[in-house]
Amino acid sequence: MRSTAGSHTIPTHMNLPDSTPQFPGIGGSLKQRPEDFFVQEIPLYEPTGQGEHVYCEIEKIGTTTFDAIDKIARALNVHQRDIGYAGLKDANAISSQIFSIVGTTESAVMNLHLPRMTVKWAVRHGNKLRLGHLQGNRFAVKIRDVTPTDVVKLTPLVRHIQQHGMPNYFGEQRFGRRHNNHLLGAALLGDDSAGVLKLLLGSPDPTIDDHHQLKARQSFDRNDLPTSMKQWPRSSGMERRILARFIKTKNPTAAVRAVDERIRRLWISSLQSDLFNAVVARRIQTLDKLIPGDLAEKHDSGGVFRVLDIAAEQPRCDAFDISPTGPLIGYRMTAPEAEALQIEQEIFAAHNLRPSDFRVAGRLKVKGARRSLRVKVKDIDLSAGVDEHGAYITAAFSLPAGSFATVFLRELMKVESETPD
Repeated sequence: MRSTAGSHTIPTHMNLPDSTPQFPGIGGSLKQRPEDFFVQEIPLYEPTGQGEHVYCEIEKIGTTTFDAIDKIARALNVHQRDIGYAGLKDANAISSQIFSIVGTTESAVMNLHLPRMTVKWAVRHGNKLRLGHLQGNRFAVKIRDVTPTDVVKLTPLVRHIQQHGMPNYFGEQRFGRRHNNHLLGAALLGDDSAGVLKLLLGSPDPTIDDHHQLKARQSFDRNDLPTSMKQWPRSSGMERRILARFIKTKNPTAAVRAVDERIRRLWISSLQSDLFNAVVARRIQTLDKLIPGDLAEKHDSGGVFRVLDIAAEQPRCDAFDISPTGPLIGYRMTAPEAEALQIEQEIFAAHNLRPSDFRVAGRLKVKGARRSLRVKVKDIDLSAGVDEHGAYITAAFSLPAGSFATVFLRELMKVESETPD
């Protein structure tokens, strides 16, 4: 199904299989306007009212997490590194997100007046908010271009997901607007600075890039760097900064070092995500089944243990107390054994990567971890309606931190797209 102008269906450029192919989807499209996609963070803990950090909840519209941090830092005259956050949120949405800020006051935060952002509360706490300090997220998403009565068709599909779980794929937003963050991560890990610059500043794609970006990328690929610099729009600040450093130094490595470290870390994380998704895809029809050599996660504590007796542990898996895990590849990642290990090694080999490769990534070296192959979707509530923009089906649900709403929506919709998420 093609998406209509200004809207997005679920992109499937990685061709990841659904876990519910036996159930039909409802089609439709997403994110025709930010108010169609609402997400609210569920905090891991409440601020105490004392401490040097000011915690605040900010509702933002059409603004990325990093853009919000930049604007808050400038308005409060603090450094970006003094602002903590628990997770990243989509730009094309209304998102209610919690930040911590050191070097300011509650009143200064409450008096912030920033475009498309509203401060809901501000309370002091003793420590900085860190990535992952989040219980989960609550979503309310309107799926457009649907037949409202089709909501009843989703009952058996939802029942299946509640029993067996949702694939814990990393969503498309992890891979960036151009769907190549994982490729940037691979080039960065392989110390291929020229490759990083080609992906970042060249490699034009008329299906993704606007007119100005397309021209700038074409000029870069022709090695016409001055023209490329003139063609990059002012809104492409990172690209302009990196290109300026490259023009000045003629050194690809020096230019890549000018990329913000948090962006470079995101690229490496995207590479980990791509490999993990490949493992989930290999095991898609048996995500609730343990296999020889598995490492399983306890959902109540997050602890990971080696499965020694499948027959004894499978009932706990059936009850959704535990789940098999996949790799967030890194040099200190605990490896499974037997069949589970073979699957992961085959996927690593296909990408010409080994866990030890992540030890030599300079300051960006990554230890690695394990991640559950499936996740429980809670508090699912589906409804239908019509507003001034037409018919819709609303999917309201909660997911634990680190899981992606678009993966659940993909199961409900079962559509393909030619537009980016």
